Amino acid sequence: MAKTAIRKLPKPERRAQLIETAKEILRECGADALTLGHLAERAGVSKPIAYEHFGTREGLLIALSHEIEERHTTKLKKALSQTPADLPSIAGTIAATYIECAAENGSEWQAMSSALRGNAEMDRVQQELADDYVALIAAAVAPHSRLADSDLRLRCAGIAGAAETIAREFVRGRATEGDAAVNLAALIVNGVA
Repeated sequence: MAKTAIRKLPKPERRAQLIETAKEILRECGADALTLGHLAERAGVSKPIAYEHFGTREGLLIALSHEIEERHTTKLKKALSQTPADLPSIAGTIAATYIECAAENGSEWQAMSSALRGNAEMDRVQQELADDYVALIAAAVAPHSRLADSDLRLRCAGIAGAAETIAREFVRGRATEGDAAVNLAALIVNGVA
């Protein structure tokens, strides 16, 4: 049986293809099925190519986490740049964008987080990503808050935790997208005003 030739792609395009394929595997089969060998087979590349891009399964999951968070952050920054400069509008944008991203990636994100729970490198990466998100929302709401910077940061950290919990409720079908966004926006307004 003749092997199909692997189409040569530039490294960034191959990495993007592998990440998209990994997300498909997560959606369809869950985190346990996501191995570099399965990824290579599904993407139609050799195992060494998958290992070259990610090194380990944990490296792949961390790359997926970064990709999802970068997409979310980019979407949020763009939405905030087009949002009226009042707290309810800003809170609504932050909440709607978070829940929208949960709709796009919720089950994948939860599967990745579960798969790497207790992994020191993933814990570090998740904390770094969380800190960046907290700083972003704190900067957006700061002009509308009288809280000291340290208190605002703590409240925004709490809001980020609430956002994750509300998004999980939405992904599990326990809330509609609209209800999740409205209630998260209310928490933001009440938490920082």
